[in-house]
Amino acid sequence: MREADNDEIDLCCPQIVADNAARGLRLRGIFGRGGTEVGVARATELKNRDKLSPSTIRRMVSYFARHEVDKKGRNYGNEANPSAGYIAWLLWGGDEGRAWALDLKQKIGNAPDI
Repeated sequence: MREADNDEIDLCCPQIVADNAARGLRLRGIFGRGGTEVGVARATELKNRDKLSPSTIRRMVSYFARHEVDKKGRNYGNEANPSAGYIAWLLWGGDEGRAWALDLKQKIGNAPDI
């Protein structure tokens, strides 16, 4: 990514991704499970719609690739008794966060953090 292109790429997540992260934080607070401190930090950044670094976008893509299997777990998607994997997935932005991060990674490539 050329530096001039950096201004053209929005590194702030869409509102739906922020809403998913906020829901994950709420569920984690209620049920006391799901995600790590890194996941909580990511959810806070997403919820606040902070500008993320290119390396953070790449870490999001890696997270989703590693945790796709969590979607097969018991109570995944159950809002009344959610699995830890479901809560963690939401902390990282949910399905919309995954799609956004994948799309953004294509645009930023190996761009360095500024």
